[in-house]
Amino acid sequence: MRIVDAHHHVWDLSVRDQDWIGPELAAIRRDFLLPELCAETAAAGVQATVLVQTVPVAQETPEFLALAAAGGPVAGVVGWTDLTAPDVAGALAALRELPGGERLVGIRHPVQGEPDPGWLLRDDVRRGLSAVAEAGLVYDLLVLPHQLDAAVRTAAAHPGLTFVLDHLGKPPIATGGREPWGSAVRALAALPNTVCKLSGMVTEADWTSWTVDGLRPYADTVLEAFGPARTMYGSDWPVCRLASSYAGVLACARTLTEHLAKDEQAQVFAGTADRVYGLGGV
Repeated sequence: MRIVDAHHHVWDLSVRDQDWIGPELAAIRRDFLLPELCAETAAAGVQATVLVQTVPVAQETPEFLALAAAGGPVAGVVGWTDLTAPDVAGALAALRELPGGERLVGIRHPVQGEPDPGWLLRDDVRRGLSAVAEAGLVYDLLVLPHQLDAAVRTAAAHPGLTFVLDHLGKPPIATGGREPWGSAVRALAALPNTVCKLSGMVTEADWTSWTVDGLRPYADTVLEAFGPARTMYGSDWPVCRLASSYAGVLACARTLTEHLAKDEQAQVFAGTADRVYGLGGV
């Protein structure tokens, strides 16, 4: 079965600090470069990946596009641009002119760090999102549960833009809570222009004592709400290393989806990402 890892990162601390990596995340405060990822994907049988932005810095996306252009498993890049800027369309067009620009498939902003829970509803942000839609790109939603209501309203207001929910919307797995997260996720899934990544679960759970059974209610909620054709697998490497190995996360996702029919599993592990991000089976 073809496997696409629809969500991972890389970073080089000598190029740019990752200031979000605090003391509690010390285990991942080192360089994670593409050759290390390539070793992981090769061992796991992953054919293609989507490289996702980490920090809201304009220089990062051109660097990621260049990595994609150099060959290897990176088939798509979800980059960053300032959605509140006056010329988002021009910024996106400029990115596409760069080496690897054809691999730009989406845009993401770390909304989870915004103090305003309604940040996505701002007029300037919505203008930016309209430009993303007009460019034929998708928008990755990195939000916390209390920001899901704004995400639902935003997705409803932009029916021509596909929204991809990262990490299930970060449910409180460690504490076992499912509401109001579950209701908000189902409301988002009711909109046809939304998709969800089966990613990031092990780090929302207790890093040392998580179990597949403990993750299952959250995975089942997403799979039932979005369906396999709107769910895609992602490792969230190297962040996942706080709680599991690359191979361990993939094995966990396989177990969580083993009740699905083979064609449905194929959607989760490749088909959805290929279609949504336009990877073309690369």
